[in-house]
Amino acid sequence: MMSPRQVSDNRASSSDSFKLRQTPLRIIHFIANFLRIWSVYSMYHYLSLSGAPVVLFIFSCVAPSAVIFLVLQKPWRGRPLSNAQAIPSMINGAITALYFILWVKSVKSCGPLRAVLGEYSGAVLGVLSAALYGHQVHIWRKVGGLIAMLVSFYLLSEGWAMATYSPLSFRDGLDSKIGNESGLGLKDMAVPICAGILSAVRRVIARRVSLKNQMKRRLHAISIASATCFMFPVAMWDVILGKAPDSSRELPLSVWPYFSTIAFGVILIFYIESIAEERLLVVFSSPRHLMVAGGSVILLEILYKMDFSLEGFLVCCTILGCGIHEATSLGHIQRDCSSALDLSEGPPGDQIQMSSLPT
Repeated sequence: MMSPRQVSDNRASSSDSFKLRQTPLRIIHFIANFLRIWSVYSMYHYLSLSGAPVVLFIFSCVAPSAVIFLVLQKPWRGRPLSNAQAIPSMINGAITALYFILWVKSVKSCGPLRAVLGEYSGAVLGVLSAALYGHQVHIWRKVGGLIAMLVSFYLLSEGWAMATYSPLSFRDGLDSKIGNESGLGLKDMAVPICAGILSAVRRVIARRVSLKNQMKRRLHAISIASATCFMFPVAMWDVILGKAPDSSRELPLSVWPYFSTIAFGVILIFYIESIAEERLLVVFSSPRHLMVAGGSVILLEILYKMDFSLEGFLVCCTILGCGIHEATSLGHIQRDCSSALDLSEGPPGDQIQMSSLPT
């Protein structure tokens, strides 16, 4: 019979080996998010200089992505999909189309930094979940988290993450490579916030429709194809009424924004986020995911020589991370319990861990 000390030593060693096995996945997760955010900066650079129609740009990226997803997943093969799965996935396509349009508009109008951080507004669904399902014990923590998130978005709208406007910056300003962004009002921040909430809603629907990872991928292919269909008339209308891009300007590597958005911003990030959610227990609207995105933003802001205040950005990210943590506190407790069970019973890859809160 093993002594309590031997049992604790075995648990510690198994925990260390488990974390060591997760290291390659964490590196891959960071690289994928870095590439995805890099595509966002490329998109911002292209849209700012060319004046290309926003809806036409994202439609030109989503349509090839839908074809690739359909070829890879082949949703027409295998077990037939029921109406309870196919119909919500097509409805989810409409939500996805609206999310893409709003999010690309927020990238162009608010800049990549605020558009990326605005996506984490989907954590407010944790507050709604507590209010609707009666988790009164955690409701005040979640309200406090919501207030912290609103404070963070307000500071972002006031330009705290920019060297020109931040009260924490020790520099008068920077010579931007891609033009200076202007300080925004809270009304302008409503676009990335709404896009973030729609992004969270589409993830919730995808999780509720299918708990199996393979089925989730097949349904995601249907959702992206449905989003392409919903986006097509809007893109054509934008072409008819929109302003033609200025062809007299020279745009080096104009193919790169489209390719990077398709490869990294739509396709690769979906598979990597699915693996991270299953193996690393990292959901999108979580403080750990925010840390990954924040590190990527810092690197790209410096590389692109944007109007960037590191001090103000860290303050905004810290407040936002605390708000997300409190808004999704019940989900963190349940995921920690699931993680502990996985360490004692087997590797996390054997099961798909899902948070009960729509984060």
